[in-house]
Formats: sequence, C-alpha cells, structure tokens
Amino acid sequence: MAEVASVYQKLPKAELHLHLEGSLTPETLLEIEPSLDAEEIRRRYRMRGAFEGFLATFVWTLGFLRGPQEYALAARRLLERLAAENVLYAEITLSAGAILRRKQDFGSIFRAVRREAEASALQVRWILDAVRQFGASEAMAVAELAAAHRREGVVAFGIGGDELAGPVEWFDRVFRYARREGLHLTVHAGETGGPDSVRRAIELGAERIGHGVRAVEDPSLVRLLAERGIPLEICLSSNAATGAVRDLAAHPLREFLRAGVPVTLNTDDPGLFGTTLSAEYELAARVFGLGEAEIGQIAANAFRYAFDFRPPARAGPGARRP
Repeated sequence: MAEVASVYQKLPKAELHLHLEGSLTPETLLEIEPSLDAEEIRRRYRMRGAFEGFLATFVWTLGFLRGPQEYALAARRLLERLAAENVLYAEITLSAGAILRRKQDFGSIFRAVRREAEASALQVRWILDAVRQFGASEAMAVAELAAAHRREGVVAFGIGGDELAGPVEWFDRVFRYARREGLHLTVHAGETGGPDSVRRAIELGAERIGHGVRAVEDPSLVRLLAERGIPLEICLSSNAATGAVRDLAAHPLREFLRAGVPVTLNTDDPGLFGTTLSAEYELAARVFGLGEAEIGQIAANAFRYAFDFRPPARAGPGARRP
C-alpha cells in the first residue's frame, strides 16, 4: 500500500475544490489555539452522516480564525502539505461571506494569505465564496470583493453553505454581476439538494459544479453535463462523511465517467475529513477499479478545467509536467 500511495503522491495534480477554513488539521488547530484539548478536537472532527453536523464543525473551527495571523498560518500549513504531494496548482476557496458576516477585515486577511501563496512553489488562485443561507445581499458584497481583487489572483465567485436554505435562484443578479466583471462561476449544487438544483445552477451560468452527486438521478441532466462539458468537482471522502451518498460504494463517480461527464477529484475540507488529494485518487482507484488511463484523465481534467492554470513556459530536464 505504501508503494500505491507513493504513485498517487508523485502524480502531478491540481485541486479545484478546496476550502481554506476546512483545511485545518487537528495539528494546525492546536498551533493556532494551544489551549485546546486534543481529545475535544478529535471528538468534534468525528462528525459523520449528516450535513448539519459537518456545518457545525466547520463553524466551530472557523471561530479560531480570528484574524490575519491565524489565516496566514492555516494557509502556510495547507500549502506545505499540497507541495509535499506534488500539487502544482490550487484554487483555494476563501469564505469571504463568513469573514464579512463576522465583521473581520477582509483586506488584511486576504493580504496575509496572498503572502503565503506568493512564498509557495504552487500556482495559487482564489475563489471567494458566499454563504447561501445569508442571502443575495451579502452574496453581492462578496461578488464585489471578488471583482475588486481580480488583479490579485481572485479568479471566481462561488456560493456554498446550506443548499436547501439558499435556493440558487436568489443569486441570479449576483451571478450576472460576477460574469460582467470577468469572474468565473462555480456553484455547490446537488450535494444536499436534488438534480434540479444542479440544472438551475447551470441555467444561471455555473461553469463548474461543486459535488453534483445527485445529478445522477436525472439522466437528461447527466447528458447535459456531458454534452456541455461542465465538470463536476467530486469530493469522495466529503460526500461519504456528510451523507451526500450512503457510502463510498454508492458514489456515482463511475456512472458519471461512463456517461462522459468531466470529473475532477478534490478534497473539499481535507483537515475536517482527514484526507489528502493523493488519498482521494487512491480511493477512486481502489473503490471504483479505475485504471491508470482513467486516473490520468481525471488528473488531466483538473488542469484542463482550472480557471487560470498556466503551464510553465519552458520545461528543462526533470521539470514536472501536468
């Protein structure tokens, strides 16, 4: 198994669905807040089977990201882990909606995490995320921030949070504004909501769908995803942990691949779910019997459907290629 894990660790990878706030491992959380009890952290992180339990844990960890210093440390540790497993490009989602709701200084926080990214060997881009249940007005404030920081590595606007508490139709005007400002759009859909949630997100301009697992319930929607080449940001461990699928064996990854839907593999909240991108590839191969060619195609998809991946201008001997 060590040799198998090494294969996926060495594979050049890109990550497109990765929340900075959810990347906090128990070790990083203890660095940020040494007074915490390690057993309490483990207990909190053992949430399983319910999206509401995941949200509660996410909000709990968010409370320890008090300002630029904590955000910077979270980014530094995440980027170190990504570099160690040969991730070349990452689009990291920052929950700007939560930062604004908590009345924190977004500018100083964003400068802090950007400094960490600039010191890393990775190509890093940022997605600013609004919280669906906070409504369209707060989402517009996030979209305006994203537009204002486009020259600083922000490539997209997204919405996450409780899919059932914030229908995608609320955000039509926000999406139109984001597109006019030259931002890409990615939408969490089909995770707790049904296939109609995915379809409506596409109709409103979503270029990628975060999760999208319940799209499999509508064959015409699956055909639409394949025909339009709209990729699904699949997060296996996350989907199993939050109850988006009954268990890993029930995940529709294989059905999507068979139908020709573009798929990428991602970690979502790797600290909370105890996973890495290499581990997600290993799961895909082991649980779904994917061969080398299929794994290679999924890895290539992540670079192809990235919003701003820039291949190296020249590649000398020993250079890493995606």
